[in-house]
Amino acid sequence: MPPFDLSVPSQLMAALGPDLVLMGGAMLLLLWAAWRPASVAHQRSVGVASLALTVITGAYVVWSLYQQRTATAGPIAVDNFRWMADLVILLGTVFAIALTIDDNDRMGLTVAESHVLILLASAGMMLLAAAQDLMIVFLGIELMSLSVYALAGINRRSARGAEGALKYFLLGAFATAFLLYGMALVYGATGATNLIDIADRVNTLGLAHSPLLIMGIGLMLIGFGFKVAAVPFHMWAPDVYDGAPSPITAYMAATVKAAAFAALLRVWTEAFPTVYHAWHPAVAGLAIATMVGGNAIGLAQRNIKRMLAYSSIAHAGFLLVALAAGTTQATGAVLFYLLAYTLATFGAFAVIIVMSRPGDRPVMVDDFAGLWSVRPWLALGTGVLMLSLLGFPIFGGAGFFAKWYVLQAALQAPVPQTMLAVVLVLTTVVSAGYYLSVVMVMFMKPRPDDAAVPGPIAALTRAVVVVTVLAILVLGVVPDNFAGFAQAGAIAPPPVNVAGSTPSPVAR
Repeated sequence: MPPFDLSVPSQLMAALGPDLVLMGGAMLLLLWAAWRPASVAHQRSVGVASLALTVITGAYVVWSLYQQRTATAGPIAVDNFRWMADLVILLGTVFAIALTIDDNDRMGLTVAESHVLILLASAGMMLLAAAQDLMIVFLGIELMSLSVYALAGINRRSARGAEGALKYFLLGAFATAFLLYGMALVYGATGATNLIDIADRVNTLGLAHSPLLIMGIGLMLIGFGFKVAAVPFHMWAPDVYDGAPSPITAYMAATVKAAAFAALLRVWTEAFPTVYHAWHPAVAGLAIATMVGGNAIGLAQRNIKRMLAYSSIAHAGFLLVALAAGTTQATGAVLFYLLAYTLATFGAFAVIIVMSRPGDRPVMVDDFAGLWSVRPWLALGTGVLMLSLLGFPIFGGAGFFAKWYVLQAALQAPVPQTMLAVVLVLTTVVSAGYYLSVVMVMFMKPRPDDAAVPGPIAALTRAVVVVTVLAILVLGVVPDNFAGFAQAGAIAPPPVNVAGSTPSPVAR
């Protein structure tokens, strides 16, 4: 089917169609959630309706992708990258709501509004992934962040949850100030907020070495660094991830990160390709610090949620390697990586929910000791998920190819990122120390006599574990099919150059 172009007046409705469906449905569900008294049945009913709304929105996105919708430059992007990022976000939304329905029952929570907050956060993420204007980027981040702040402390009986939510809110507001100030400086240097216009004015006006522009890019990088939990802007992540309910932790670690990286890639590749000489050293430094810091500190963790928090930080470093490459191939690799990481993360946190007990006691690595002897299928699934996060060949499925494609993008760039590739490989080896420790205790340590046997797994939680494990294994067998699909949605930076400046890799 040939693609058709949309004029600028109709572009907003075309691109925001799925967002409007999700936002409008979320508003109706909010009224329904608040109208009836809180109860277990009401919480589940709102959750099921939220799942249905998410699936409908996903079908709209698939239809838009099939129609090959494109549009001229405007505040909202209408391209394959936008639709494919939406699918990853909506997949995480389905997993988060499904896990929240069961976890609320387990924890005795009847807060039906938690599902609506997830929908609103996802609407902000979809807006963020589509933003082609700095003002839309800011609106998307705020809609996402305000909802996630509330979700982090949704369990008001948890002292750790309240502490984490407060830290997240305070540091998030501080980081947003950096981001907004950076946007103001970029606007002051270029006189534009549209990403394509910024790139054009940097080129035509010779602003590649403008101190005002470079300072604005640096401040924006700090703001995004907080959202993706890059070192040294990661200090909030371990406490927030540990204190929040497990489904929300998975949602923050995977889906929030996916949306933030989608926006980061679009802004950097579309607005700042000719300022590559200025932002590349900073991004490369962040990548190295994040890979080393996340994996090194992860080795010392015995609390499984804190271990996965540092794992999430390390994965942000791996994704920053692709950003540093600055090529179209790298943006496609990021889409594949985000899908594989979303599957593995939600599967891992579904297992944590199964292993959890009522109360605020954290799940420790030693709680998995001898799991093979009492729940063999759960142990096998957990092993696949840990190996996928590690990037282990064959048994790690899609996780191996996710890192492989990022490595290819880094090494095959016109400016090869050899040092970053070496650090990525070495830190992946280091990460085996904590991922394989979980596998080791499950299969090689005896289960203590007084250890409780995990009870029956709730239906939706079981479905999340099964779907994520099978999807990881299938993508590990036929990765090229989806990898080619992801490359079709990659962002192509404008091939512009400025005399006397170092061009972006794509511009060469």
